[in-house]
Amino acid sequence: MVVFVWRRGLRTLQNAAQRSCKGACYCTALAGKKSVNGVELHYQQTGVGDHALLLMPGALGSGEIDFGPQLKSLDKKHFTVVAFDPRGYGRSRPPHRDFPSDFFHRDARDGLQLMQTLGFGRFSLLGWSDGGITALIAAALSPANIRKLVVWGSNAYVSQEDLAIYNSVRDVSRWSERMRRPMEEMYGAEYFRNTWGAWVDGISQFTHNPRGSICMELLPQISCPTLVVHGQKDPMVPSFHPQFLSEHIPNVRLHVMAEGKHNLHLRFAAEFNRLVEDFLQE
Repeated sequence: MVVFVWRRGLRTLQNAAQRSCKGACYCTALAGKKSVNGVELHYQQTGVGDHALLLMPGALGSGEIDFGPQLKSLDKKHFTVVAFDPRGYGRSRPPHRDFPSDFFHRDARDGLQLMQTLGFGRFSLLGWSDGGITALIAAALSPANIRKLVVWGSNAYVSQEDLAIYNSVRDVSRWSERMRRPMEEMYGAEYFRNTWGAWVDGISQFTHNPRGSICMELLPQISCPTLVVHGQKDPMVPSFHPQFLSEHIPNVRLHVMAEGKHNLHLRFAAEFNRLVEDFLQE
């Protein structure tokens, strides 16, 4: 069932949920859609805390696919957690997903406006992979609204090495069934195959920019405390990317997970969640 909640109604609902949680506060997530920048964006929301978080998923991702352990287990007494499906992804369809040259900026504007529509004036951003790029842009564009920023598996530019990695995974028929099945269940095999190929083309277009920049010039404008997490065994994001972020974002720290890969927040969810909660509550 789709639930639409305005801020005043949300506070009433949160208070009731908090009373019913009896300290444990394992509250059911709300799911709904909001009209944002001309599209209907699907989101999930859980928790009753004063510190709001927006979770920003990766390529073709959604809150449902990308952030299950975070929606379930992040501290719901301290945080209100929102995960959204960017336009053309997950349950934010239609429209079909496309990849114009500003698609990361477009997702950033959508995420920021969604949180305003939900009634959150200040909040923190957690972005994975493409969602981390989107979060970097959002934090730079709207510093007054962002409390803290956490990104992992993300990059501010596309190198020739990155381009080779992207093209190596273009053919989804060569993916493992474990990686391919959730996407095919969400999208259907044809939409997934075609949209993934369009994503590879979309991310590759940044190589035509000076130094392959996606958002390099925006990094010095990020003023909030920032945590960059990197999986040492990440096959999609070489280690020079988190190093670059840590050298160009002013108020930043870098945390490397020795056994982490690209989906470290899923594979090592408990460790990741503790790390993020400690950072956000400092």
